[in-house]
Amino acid sequence: MAEIIKLHPVTPHVKRVFDIVDRLRAGEIMLFPSDTQHALGCDYTNKKGVDRIRNIRKLDSDHMFTLICDSLTGISKFANISTDNFKIIKRLIPGPYTFILPGTKEVPRLLLHPKRKTVGFRVPSHPICEQIIAELGHPLLATSAKAPDELVPDGDPQFTDELFRIFDHLVDIAIDDEQPLQTVESTIIDMTGDVPSIIRVGEGFERVEEVFALHDLDAALSES
Repeated sequence: MAEIIKLHPVTPHVKRVFDIVDRLRAGEIMLFPSDTQHALGCDYTNKKGVDRIRNIRKLDSDHMFTLICDSLTGISKFANISTDNFKIIKRLIPGPYTFILPGTKEVPRLLLHPKRKTVGFRVPSHPICEQIIAELGHPLLATSAKAPDELVPDGDPQFTDELFRIFDHLVDIAIDDEQPLQTVESTIIDMTGDVPSIIRVGEGFERVEEVFALHDLDAALSES
């Protein structure tokens, strides 16, 4: 049964954050809020946690995980970023965006897309995420908290307590920021080609249009 840990959405209790990080390092997994929908997360260096998340979501080897970082500097350690893409990302973070980038040797092989050698990166605008990553000292591995089909016969949950019930016996920690359940998805930007392309239009897309226009990438939007 998951332990529900309440954290203030703006100023999370430091001792509770420390306790969560200690448990993540030990291989536990958590259900946590972000600036988009909830996610499942673990310490990416702990294979036990990674395997558990893969099993919960029934993910195959082609699934590309996301590393949640606290800054552009954090992304730069794990991704190869061109100068132009660096400038674009800098204008968009923190925010509801996932950037697909080629991974560096710092990224474990099991987290990379097996063919493209890419990984997703996010820097959410959410203090709880920021505090956990700061204490952990490196990115969180995450994937969206989509419940197994057999557990949601009536459709996706609309309230946080429903989500907690679904994942109660699947995760170790459920973080409750006492905010309404977010159901929006991030905007996904593929930065592995000559110019960035939009893979999914989601939250914050209007800002992407503005930033792309500043970098003369209007054509990239129309082609996506």
